[in-house]
Amino acid sequence: MITVSIVVPTYRRPKLLTNCLKALLLQKFDKWLYEIIIVSDGPDEETKNVVNNWVGYEHPQMRYMPLPEKKGPAAARNYGWLNARGKVIAFTDDDCTPDPHWLRELVKNCNPNQDVALTGKTIVPISKHPTDYEQNTAHLQTADFITANCACTKNALIKAGGFDEQFSMAWREDSDLEFKFIDNNIPIKKVESAIVVHPVRNSPWGVSIKEQKKTMYNALLFKKHPRLYRKKIKQTRPLLYYCIIAAFAIMLVGIISRAHGVAFVGFAGWLGLTSSLIFKRLYATRLSVSHISEMVATSFVIPFVSVYWQWYGAVKYRVLFI
Repeated sequence: MITVSIVVPTYRRPKLLTNCLKALLLQKFDKWLYEIIIVSDGPDEETKNVVNNWVGYEHPQMRYMPLPEKKGPAAARNYGWLNARGKVIAFTDDDCTPDPHWLRELVKNCNPNQDVALTGKTIVPISKHPTDYEQNTAHLQTADFITANCACTKNALIKAGGFDEQFSMAWREDSDLEFKFIDNNIPIKKVESAIVVHPVRNSPWGVSIKEQKKTMYNALLFKKHPRLYRKKIKQTRPLLYYCIIAAFAIMLVGIISRAHGVAFVGFAGWLGLTSSLIFKRLYATRLSVSHISEMVATSFVIPFVSVYWQWYGAVKYRVLFI
């Protein structure tokens, strides 16, 4: 009888998924008692082929369940746990490698007949001289609750209402679930012995600009859980970004009105504040030519893109979050 179901959302990342599945199939846990549910975020032949490669593996059971259309990892996880056979649901991501004892440690600390959630220990290996992207990813190690390494009873998920599918990107959907557990008086237990390794994926040049789009979901999380957002996220307004944009606007006004003094003051402020941002991002990171050029170029763009998406989220979700 299946007692625990592992749900793994994925989409067009066959190599990463293969490594994850290898780790899940080598769990030091009775193979008759757990199943692996791979949910593709939309039709995905590559993922289907990866799963088919394991056909004939007697146990544990493995199921491939694609969503009819792309909806995001929150929707994929919902589809997985709603179709799970186990009373305990464990979550990890396709770019993670669970320790062989991961599942055993989670189940050992989870009473299937109670409303309870668990969060394990996540390790993010980074290089001696990390990039800015590596440093940002490494913050997962100190997060209170992330879907790369967590578990809960199915009843707890039902009580909390599962994942909010409005979070259609991989950002803040785990915090939203954590906050719903807290609001529903469902205890969240830290299990340090349940370890998952979360390697930093290779990222394209300038990825930090694309990452700013996630900022709009901060507004949604704030709207749903203002008290917990202030307490646990502790994110302040991006004052540096606003100052950079204000200085840039002063420079433009000066140029348009031919007020050379005003234009110079705005230019000096914009350049000085942007230089401060560049220094902050380069501090204690890799000082290669490629990385330095990336940090310089993207730092001139990020303040404008980040504020745009933050305001976009505030308007879209109708909340004063600017």
